[in-house]
Amino acid sequence: MQDGTPVVTRIAPSPTGFMHIGTARTALFNWLYARGRGGKFLLRIEDTDRARSTPEATEAILRGMKWLGLDWDGEAVSQFARVERHAEVAHDLLTRGAAYKCFSTQEEIAAFRDAARAEGTSTLFRSPWRDADPATYPDAPYVIRIKAPREGETVIEDAVQGRVTWKNSDLDDMILLRSDGTPTYMLAVVVDDVDMGVNCVIRGDDHLANAARQSLIYTAMGWPLPTYAHIPLILGPDGKKLSKRHGATGVEEYQKMGYPAAGMRNYLTRLGWSHGDDEFFTDAQALDWFDLDGINKAAARFDFKKLENLCGQHVAAAEDSDLLAELELYLEAISADPLTDAQRDGMSRAMCCLKERAKTFGELVDKAHFVLGQRPFEPDEKAAKSLDAVSRGILSELTPHLRNASWSRNGLEEAIAAFAESRELKLGKIAQPLRAALAGRTATPSVFDMMLVIGRDETLGRIEDATGQPTG
Repeated sequence: MQDGTPVVTRIAPSPTGFMHIGTARTALFNWLYARGRGGKFLLRIEDTDRARSTPEATEAILRGMKWLGLDWDGEAVSQFARVERHAEVAHDLLTRGAAYKCFSTQEEIAAFRDAARAEGTSTLFRSPWRDADPATYPDAPYVIRIKAPREGETVIEDAVQGRVTWKNSDLDDMILLRSDGTPTYMLAVVVDDVDMGVNCVIRGDDHLANAARQSLIYTAMGWPLPTYAHIPLILGPDGKKLSKRHGATGVEEYQKMGYPAAGMRNYLTRLGWSHGDDEFFTDAQALDWFDLDGINKAAARFDFKKLENLCGQHVAAAEDSDLLAELELYLEAISADPLTDAQRDGMSRAMCCLKERAKTFGELVDKAHFVLGQRPFEPDEKAAKSLDAVSRGILSELTPHLRNASWSRNGLEEAIAAFAESRELKLGKIAQPLRAALAGRTATPSVFDMMLVIGRDETLGRIEDATGQPTG
């Protein structure tokens, strides 16, 4: 913050369904801004909608946050658990004269608006109880409304949107406490943010109008306004609000689609924020570079090709051990069988030749069939065509050369090149049946990489399986 106060941000999702990818990006922006400045990043579950909030949705939020690597400080706060505190502030505002009891019924409010429409005047409800004498109060249910200013302007200095003003004549006396004593969203959000020490609110620009209304509570209570940064929403490729028709919208869906968390963080950070022309960057760079003035005012469009491209770069750049650990989480997420010790060992040895060409963990698993599968490898349809009688004969003739070759990349390349030259064969005539024999597939890492990973004995054993001829 400008005065040296530690930054405190928060994300406050509602547990009424899956965690939307837009919410994830908002959480990421808050996390980056706080963590990059040595501040705090807090999590609040806005579960006051009891009819729609579910424990399962809360768990989905926590899983999504953990998968993305967005750690938060302290325990997650339940908004519902704080309803008494919210009500306390509403009554405090009543005592201060900044709020009032309104006894107007729903029918009276509807009649007021019908009459206003008929007269062509504003339908903004003006309660007759705003300045009423308490002696005239009926013994009836009431709500507590804030006394919004009627003249002048309310101004929000937004870090993304700039200076935004509203005419106070357009602001209503919003309800703070319902007639059943439960707080409204507008009140609960402000009280929670103040009590949690949140001094920077980064959220979607669909909340921009809320900032004006919520600022009335801050002002009436004598609380300092937080720094506001209202970020544009994420649009689909067609320029419309991102929805299921564009593809996955839930965070956990992206994990199940096999995207690496680091790639998702990179892509979501870049989606609506920029640092020069940088596209690929690490977490450390993002934490160092991220600032509110880099956030774009215009909405960003989700681009799956860019996401895949970035994810491929992150897979290639990752440490092998980190990739293997996240691969196992991916398998768990899609309810696949866990790796056996032998498969885990094979993946560890093969990772160096797998990760350069995989954009997702699904592709990684597919390319790793040669270490994840079991002998004898049953060739798929394309591979089987590469193992006709002529090709099997070539492999049988190649076998002694492999048995005697130096088992290094140079040694294997020289042995096969010499064999190809002696038979006047192109390398493809040897490589394709060799792929089929070693992996049962035609799309694999290079034959040299596979042979080096599985070793001489296993290589010769698989060729024997494919040719039906002993290699010993």
